[in-house]
Amino acid sequence: MITQQIPHATTISALRTRVRTWRDDRLSVGFVPTMGALHDGHLSLVRLAKAQCDRVVTSIFVNPKQFAAGEDLDAYPRTLIPDAEKLTDAKCDLIYLPTPEIMYPDGYSANLVLKGPAIGLEAAVRPHFFDGVATVVAKLFNQVRPDMAFFGEKDYQQLLVIRQLVKDLDFPVEILAGETGRDKDGLALSSRNVYLDADQRARAGQLNLILKDFAAALSAGSTVSASQATALAKANEVFDAVDYVEARCATSLAELGDGVIDRRTRVLAAVRLGSTRLIDNMAAKPPS
Repeated sequence: MITQQIPHATTISALRTRVRTWRDDRLSVGFVPTMGALHDGHLSLVRLAKAQCDRVVTSIFVNPKQFAAGEDLDAYPRTLIPDAEKLTDAKCDLIYLPTPEIMYPDGYSANLVLKGPAIGLEAAVRPHFFDGVATVVAKLFNQVRPDMAFFGEKDYQQLLVIRQLVKDLDFPVEILAGETGRDKDGLALSSRNVYLDADQRARAGQLNLILKDFAAALSAGSTVSASQATALAKANEVFDAVDYVEARCATSLAELGDGVIDRRTRVLAAVRLGSTRLIDNMAAKPPS
């Protein structure tokens, strides 16, 4: 367990008491939800929140509702003490550490079911995922009651799902996005990168290059069908399996036609190396 010197709350009442004191002082509150195993991508969101808000809460909770049977819930990296030290160094004002019993007590029965940007892509492979994410985020928003919440663009579909959730359920929370944090070779930072062996890690660095070329081809006037076919072929050469490599509307994730893009677009991919699943995305603009 983390030490008392690191500000943290393990109950809803303790969390709300601390937040209430900030509200009494007319201070704004930012919120960064995480599942722990923190890397610089998470910490960049904390720094962004610190720049935008007077006080920042970061939660660490490995949410069982977004894992299906056979996924890595039990193996998911849990590094609480190093995480707490990183958050303290990043000047996070409070770490919220709810337990599964707090989030989903005996008799719990409420679960959100989503459509819109939650359809397809990740949901086609993990149909349970966004319902679990939305359920826990809705609960966390009600518990923390932040003015702003911060999510990374690396999980781009999740970002759009959360924005739709806030709109649909009238949460008084502004959603701000942080840019994808990347390693030196461009690999998007992820807590699951620790699963990669040396050979897999070397291959993983090619995902962002494939997406960069995909986006550049679209912006240069190549058709969606042609540029997607090229990107998919490259991905199949490098990775053990490819779940998807697609171009979608950047604002809604609606499917595009086969021709030249005429709107802001996002290219997205999910691939596998051994048992490790990697996702990434990049922006593409219509040809000028």
